[in-house]
Amino acid sequence: MQSWLPIPESASTLSGEVDALYYYIWGVTVFFTLLISAVVIFFVIRYRRRNPFEIPRPIEGSTKLETLWSVIPLLIVITFFAWGAKLYFAQYRPAQNAIEVYVVGKQWMWKFQHATGQREINELHVPVNRKVKLIMTTEDVIHDVFVPAFRIKADVVPGKYTTEWFEATKPGTYNFFCAEYCGMNHSGMRGYVVVMEPTEYENWLSGNAGQTSPAAAGRNLYESLGCVSCHGANAEGGRGPALLGVYGSKVVLNNNASVTADEGYLRESVLNPQAKLVTGFGPIMPSFQGQISEEQLLQVVAYIKSLSTSKPEQATAKPAPSATPSAGAKPSPTAKTSSSPK
Repeated sequence: MQSWLPIPESASTLSGEVDALYYYIWGVTVFFTLLISAVVIFFVIRYRRRNPFEIPRPIEGSTKLETLWSVIPLLIVITFFAWGAKLYFAQYRPAQNAIEVYVVGKQWMWKFQHATGQREINELHVPVNRKVKLIMTTEDVIHDVFVPAFRIKADVVPGKYTTEWFEATKPGTYNFFCAEYCGMNHSGMRGYVVVMEPTEYENWLSGNAGQTSPAAAGRNLYESLGCVSCHGANAEGGRGPALLGVYGSKVVLNNNASVTADEGYLRESVLNPQAKLVTGFGPIMPSFQGQISEEQLLQVVAYIKSLSTSKPEQATAKPAPSATPSAGAKPSPTAKTSSSPK
């Protein structure tokens, strides 16, 4: 439905709700602007001074009136907050059973990689009526993924992962922009989301087959960096915690705290292994900061996620029996990222 208001086309499951909230706030604003303006004009005319010597009558306050014009606006503003909070949690709560796409921003382009290996630059192909989760990071400065037709917008910050999701409802081609000033060519950092019918999308995938998936590329990195020497792909692990089933599980740390092993935790475990040590394991793993790129890091994370065939409720790392690292062995980049499932 096209609107007479100057807003972009609505083409996602959440965009209609965002628009409804926008119309509601806009309508309340217009209503009270007109009401207050009319009352002001009425008072100016009704209570004007009719001659220079007229003395105004004393003003008597009204507790009921004061209460009404304090409570009514408060209730209206609370509805703004409640509706906005509901939409916020709907937009930023991770989508279940979504197609995952890895996104890397850099001055001044967007690189996309699908879980099946297909790569794109400044263009993203997705199927209609399917949830798509973007796992995003940047190689340099802060960027921002903004798709007006889907009403989604999220900063992509160096040193962490940002996620956002959408579900397109209409096939078509939709603009996306970088909405955070990122340098000289910021205005050119844009592209298109191409929403396709499911059969067309499958044909597009098959036509771009043959590229290495992030998980497969991550496995090669995992082995070439020597991670396998400390981490096993089984439930026992080695000098480092096991990674099987770790993604999405609760990991118990040396300080008795627990964290969820999500993408951000896995990333931190590669780049800053000492930040959150898994219970039962020592600080033997070196940092891989500066040794692998953001794209390679996403691939390692994708591989660890692919090992999560099961998601136990809580995982507690099981230390290896009195093993000491050999002088020549290089600890893996994920030496403390997880714990073996119970």
